[in-house]
Amino acid sequence: MGAVIVASAGDIMNKSELVNKLNGLLLAEMPQYKSQAKFFQDDYISQRQLLTSLMNVRPSMDASEEFLNLQNELLSIETAEKGIVDVSERNGRIVLWQGDITRLNVDAIVNAANDKLLGCFYPCHSCIDNAIHSAAGIQLRLECAKVMKKQGFDEPTGKAKITGAYNLPCKYVIHTVGPIVQEKLTVRHCRQLAECYKSCLLLAAENNIKSIAFCCISTGEFHLPN
Repeated sequence: MGAVIVASAGDIMNKSELVNKLNGLLLAEMPQYKSQAKFFQDDYISQRQLLTSLMNVRPSMDASEEFLNLQNELLSIETAEKGIVDVSERNGRIVLWQGDITRLNVDAIVNAANDKLLGCFYPCHSCIDNAIHSAAGIQLRLECAKVMKKQGFDEPTGKAKITGAYNLPCKYVIHTVGPIVQEKLTVRHCRQLAECYKSCLLLAAENNIKSIAFCCISTGEFHLPN
């Protein structure tokens, strides 16, 4: 396991200042959310939730250099606090690890995305798509938007795309769209799931990726049985 860094009082104050500045910039950019923002308390945890919410609903549009610098600084502090897990310390070619995938220092992590490939727009949603985008920063959504604009259509089930990782400790994020199980699991669902893993591994090989961390694709919001 990676070392966990305990934040000092100075770090907490610094984070509070960063969060307040970032919230101010986002609310100036998206004034339609000012009335909702008033319902958040002034304490750090509440304001941090507000920031996550605003980042989640923010459209894929360019951001100022000031915002990106402040965001990157905050996410860097939070990454250090969570602790980075270095997979090079683990023996064996295949490892089963339970924990936060955004902590892994690997060449690539796999994101279970939706077919828009822009991340989750539901504020503070608990899906892995949201967790990865929130930890990476808004740059990830911006790159995904460019990839999808170039493609010109939604990402098919079983396919995958690769992007940078930005504020994550990994180098790349591979986004794949898994099958949606609405009623009974079918053979077609299983074939689509297999295609997800194959597509990710092919992208890894094409990009000289030596280590890749898979989440359990489609087992959350898409209801594939664990």
